[in-house]
Amino acid sequence: MTVEETQVAVAVAAEVVEVEEPVKECEKAVVEESESKPTTVEKSTSYKEESNYLSDLKEFEKKALVELKSKLEEAILGNNIFKKDEPKKVEEKVKAVADVEEKKEEKTEAAVKTTEETEAAVKAEETEAVVKAEETEAVVKAEETEAVVKAEETEAVVKTECAEKTEEGEKAPELAEKKEELAVPVCEEEAKPESSEVVDTDISLWGVPLFPAKGSEGTDVVLLKFLRAREFKVNEAFEMLKKTLQWRKESKIDSILVEEICSDLSSAAYLNGVDREGHPVCYNIFGVFDNEELYQKTFGNEEKRGQFLRWRVQLMEKSIQKLELRPGGATSLLQINDLKNSPGPIKKELRVATKQAVGLLQDNYPELVAKNIFINVPFWYYALNALLSPFLTQRTKSKFVVARPAKVTETLLKYIPAEEIPVQYGGFKRENDTEFFSSEDGSVSELTLKAGSTQTIEIDVAEVDNSTLVWDVSVLGWEVNYKEEFVPSDEGSYTIIVQKKKKIGATEGPIRNTFRSNEPGKVVLTIENTSSKKKRVLYRHKSNKCF
Repeated sequence: MTVEETQVAVAVAAEVVEVEEPVKECEKAVVEESESKPTTVEKSTSYKEESNYLSDLKEFEKKALVELKSKLEEAILGNNIFKKDEPKKVEEKVKAVADVEEKKEEKTEAAVKTTEETEAAVKAEETEAVVKAEETEAVVKAEETEAVVKAEETEAVVKTECAEKTEEGEKAPELAEKKEELAVPVCEEEAKPESSEVVDTDISLWGVPLFPAKGSEGTDVVLLKFLRAREFKVNEAFEMLKKTLQWRKESKIDSILVEEICSDLSSAAYLNGVDREGHPVCYNIFGVFDNEELYQKTFGNEEKRGQFLRWRVQLMEKSIQKLELRPGGATSLLQINDLKNSPGPIKKELRVATKQAVGLLQDNYPELVAKNIFINVPFWYYALNALLSPFLTQRTKSKFVVARPAKVTETLLKYIPAEEIPVQYGGFKRENDTEFFSSEDGSVSELTLKAGSTQTIEIDVAEVDNSTLVWDVSVLGWEVNYKEEFVPSDEGSYTIIVQKKKKIGATEGPIRNTFRSNEPGKVVLTIENTSSKKKRVLYRHKSNKCF
């Protein structure tokens, strides 16, 4: 398999701008904590976006940024950002004027020719009149005299007309020369409009003004993305920026957000929540293309694949709308790529379309992905990644994270808080949740359950009428015994079984339950770990008032 084929196959795994390396076996999910006390959920310590503050940049980075801004400003003021629409307008105008002059000359020649012909005809008529006058000598003298007088009058009129026409014919070339002299400066004037073009200083990218003199705080952030994508090589970064702007103009990307594109693909990729650093999270679900009907509808022909690419670009533009393109803001995305039930590299149409999508994103959206996390990775992915890894830069590899099916929740928790992880991935976020309305509504606690041990979580229930206690609990990897009960504060009251003891398998999702009581006490959640491995337990609770 060639490097190019390997890259294409990996591209099928995710429509991503970067490619990265698997999580190493030696990475631990948590630091050993006290196993009897709740702790906060551990997050990745290496997950930090590069600073966009000028003061944090290295000297060569500052120099490159200043140089790029200078080149950009010069290009904008010189109207050299976009390609000119040339079919050489000046040459066309000069040619048009020359055609007009040529036609005028043809008309002049025709006028002169007509004058000469008229003069010859008049002379012929004159001669004929004389001959007729001689032949009519035998006629009565009065008639002869009258005929001669008429002939003389006719001759005088004809000669006058000929003289006038001849004079006009002589003047025609002079008029043509004068018109030509007047036309030349007009042509020269029309050939000048470039020097008087209006300078467009409102050029922007992703809603950020690019003209440095405008002083937008987001300008440096955007330019640094292009510089980092080209390792701070100014000329290469500048060319990349120009090509991006040209592509956006030709493809009408600035209006793409209002287009209705591929509504059937809403489940294939979507934005959902934010990570621990405030980055918007984008989920790419490749398993949906295992459906043959949707697959053909999306990739069945070239036109459909073109629509797919435009849809993917639209999703990227929607994601950018969630960013804060300013120093200190969340200026990139976190991408989660779920490969469960993915068709894989055997589907040619998907492979080709995804390769094109990857190319578009790489070329036109540099450094907009902070991390790419691949979850539910199939066996074929590891072989492809092993082949590709030696050809990747360390910067690229550092953005790549891979999680096996058994490690999905544990991996996501490093980057995303439990309350922002969807329930299908082991978190507590539910669509249209009516119990926990926001991430601040019920903080998540964690405890570690030793192998072969039992742990309880106690939630106090105050004596408040019309209130309901609600809780979420999740054990990473489960394989435990679990039960729920309410223990009244009054020793004379009976314990109420809320959920009888049951064995919960490894694939079980988070559990949510509620309890309403008119007497004080506590809800006790009992978790018994019968396995030989320690377990991580996540939980949260709150009291909701009933109306």
